[in-house]
Amino acid sequence: MKLKTLILDYAQIVIGSFVGALSLTMFLVPNKLAAGGISGIATVLHYVFELPVGWTMLVLNIPLFLAGVAFLGKSVGIKTLVGSLLFSFFTEITESFPVPTQDLILSTVYGGVVLGLGLGLVFRGRGSTGGTDLASMILHHFVPSISEGQGILIIDFFVIILSGLTFNWELAMYGWISLFISSKVIDLILEGFNYAKAVYIISTQAEEVSRKIMTELDRGVTLFNAKGGYSREEKNVLLCVITRFEIAKLKGIVHEIDPKAFVIIHDVHEVLGEGFSYKIHQ
Repeated sequence: MKLKTLILDYAQIVIGSFVGALSLTMFLVPNKLAAGGISGIATVLHYVFELPVGWTMLVLNIPLFLAGVAFLGKSVGIKTLVGSLLFSFFTEITESFPVPTQDLILSTVYGGVVLGLGLGLVFRGRGSTGGTDLASMILHHFVPSISEGQGILIIDFFVIILSGLTFNWELAMYGWISLFISSKVIDLILEGFNYAKAVYIISTQAEEVSRKIMTELDRGVTLFNAKGGYSREEKNVLLCVITRFEIAKLKGIVHEIDPKAFVIIHDVHEVLGEGFSYKIHQ
C-alpha cells in the first residue's frame, strides 16, 4: 500500500509539474503575465535580461531549498526538490510549444486555470514546486507572527508590483486576476468537486424528524444532546449530510413535522463515506 501511495504521489507531481509548465509557456510568459511566485520573477527577468524562464526558476529555487533544509530541517522533503526540478525542466522543454492566443483576458483565465490545475495536482501528491511556498515557510520561521498564508500573499504582492514597474500596471492587474483564479482552482483540486450540504436541525421532535429523513432521503442522521442557552431545556440536535439536490425535500420534511425547528445549512467541500465517496450496497 505504501509503494502504491508513493507511486501515485510522484505520478501526480510529474503530471502536475508538466501541466503547470504549460500554463507558463503557452499563456502567461508570452503575454508578460507574472502571476506571483518564482515563476513571476523569472518572467520579469526573462524580458529584462533575456534569461530562460525554466533555468532562472531553478537557479532561484536552489538557494531557497538549501535555506529551507538549513532552517526547517526534514520538513522540506525530497518531493519539494523533485517538484522544483521537474517544473523548471518542463518549462524549458515546452518553451517552443505554440501560443494559442495573444488575447490578454483569455491568457489570464486559461493561464490561471491551467496553473492551478498543475499546482493542485502537485499539492495532492504532497509535493511542492518550491518558490513562494518555501519562502513563506522560511519567513514564518523567522517572523512567527506572519503566517505561511500571509507570507505567500506578501511575496506575491511584491512580485506583481515588480511586474507593474517593469511592464505596465494593466498587465500587473491581469497578473492578480490570474493568481486569484489559480488559487481557486487549487482549492477545487485539493478539496474536491463533491460539494454537499451539512444540515443541523434543532427540534423538539428530533426522533420523528430523523426517522423520516432516514426513510425518505435514505440518509444517515447523527443525534447530539444539547441544552438551550436561554431556556435551559434539554434538546436533541440532528446532523445530516445531503446533496444540494435534497435540500428542498429535507426542508419540507422538517417543516411538516416541526415548523418551529431551527435549521442551519452550510457548505461541505468534500465528503468521504457511504453514500458519497462510495455507493451504498443494498
